[in-house]
Amino acid sequence: MTVYAYTESPVGDMLLVGSEGAGPPGRTALVSLSLPGQKGGAVVQEGWRHAPRAFDGITEQLRAYFDSTLTRFDVEYADAGTDFQRRVWRALEDIPYGTTVSYGEIAALVGSSGAGVRAVGTAIGRNPLLVVRPCHRVIGADGALRGYAAGLDRKRLLLGLEGTGAGSGAGGAVVSGTAEVGALTS
Repeated sequence: MTVYAYTESPVGDMLLVGSEGAGPPGRTALVSLSLPGQKGGAVVQEGWRHAPRAFDGITEQLRAYFDSTLTRFDVEYADAGTDFQRRVWRALEDIPYGTTVSYGEIAALVGSSGAGVRAVGTAIGRNPLLVVRPCHRVIGADGALRGYAAGLDRKRLLLGLEGTGAGSGAGGAVVSGTAEVGALTS
């Protein structure tokens, strides 16, 4: 059964959608975490059950993240997407808190450099787990903020929360905290 809940955050009321029975017994697997106005974000459907308690663990982690006391999420989520998207999303999960990488670095990491950067950008844009799977940590090769399904203002806020210096320079360029690609594979 599909369940949902809302939780407040500094970036807006987040919609959590989960699947009961898709995770370990007694746990709900997270299917989507989206924000109001997000491109491709989830919308509550008829037949879904409002179940805030099903998301107690993730909402506690989100509060800790926004309080700057949690740097890595430990969330049971439903395995979705194509093989390529899952490879890209796993790479996102390995980007350390407070750092950024470029789309090209993610493309190289998943074996899709060159023209594959565009495909990586598309896969990142389809990430159903905003914040938890930190696609906000991916920036342009020139250090400028590039696309974010929930808007660049929210991307800037999340990066600022993590102390990356996002939005500090002209054009909202990230001025510090770039991760080495090799650090993502360890």
